[in-house]
Amino acid sequence: MTETSPAAAYRSVFRPGLFAGHLIWVTGGGSGIGRCVAHELAALGAHVLISGRKPDKLAAVQAEIRQDGGLCDWAAFDIRDDEAVRAQVAAVLAQHGRIHGLVNNAGGQFPAPLQMISKRGFEAVVANNLTGGFLMMREIFLQSMQPQGGGAIVNMTADFRNGMPGMAHSGAARAGMSNLTMSAGYEWAHAGVRVNAVAPGWVASSGMDSYGEEIREAIRGLKNHVPLRRLASEAEISAAIVFLLSPAAGFITGVTLQIDGGASLGNPMFPSIDHAGTERYEGFHRAADPKVLG
Repeated sequence: MTETSPAAAYRSVFRPGLFAGHLIWVTGGGSGIGRCVAHELAALGAHVLISGRKPDKLAAVQAEIRQDGGLCDWAAFDIRDDEAVRAQVAAVLAQHGRIHGLVNNAGGQFPAPLQMISKRGFEAVVANNLTGGFLMMREIFLQSMQPQGGGAIVNMTADFRNGMPGMAHSGAARAGMSNLTMSAGYEWAHAGVRVNAVAPGWVASSGMDSYGEEIREAIRGLKNHVPLRRLASEAEISAAIVFLLSPAAGFITGVTLQIDGGASLGNPMFPSIDHAGTERYEGFHRAADPKVLG
């Protein structure tokens, strides 16, 4: 569904008002999983700040959240730009006083065999998926979480445990983000800052529509490689992120949570048993499956 009535609302499993009075920043909030996370956090009382590079997408998500009764602001800039990150964090603090949480969701990659990836292409994907996230973490820690005492960060990685053939540049960056999460979780614990990550497998998200036909054909068969025999919903990824931001995860830090329906498990000697697929949690009232899935 793409349009909702005024009565429609995000169907979160978490209690209303969980993040009331909190400012939570979601990078890459203009589409896909970031959009879904922003909606759920706003529905739970947070004042959400979404950022990205395309103002039109950010403004559209802001309008949706405000229509649903939530609080949302946006900022368009490039997280790979060190000075821009410093300036944007300072501007947000000047307006809001404190940043309680960060969802480091922004990223991007393109499919290519390893031998065909140029230095420029490799570095661009690493900057998108690792360096930019590091800059956001560092500045929010230095300018808000350390001096003001506490906060929670959730980083976005991916299912890289068996490598990422066809997207080796992204796999390298995502694995780096998981390791960075462990280091930050250890180093920043003294300041009451928890740092965790999520590693989604295949998610029925709008990003799937960005690939060419050859990749799109492969996407249609992905569920056959998942023991649960389906793809994840955006809401299932968002729920894990919300949990890690919440007080219920207060003794969890430095962890990368795998959310892949069991796809990274098993071996060819014992193939998973075929079945009709498990039920999908559909909490996001504005969700729409990618066109590639038909």
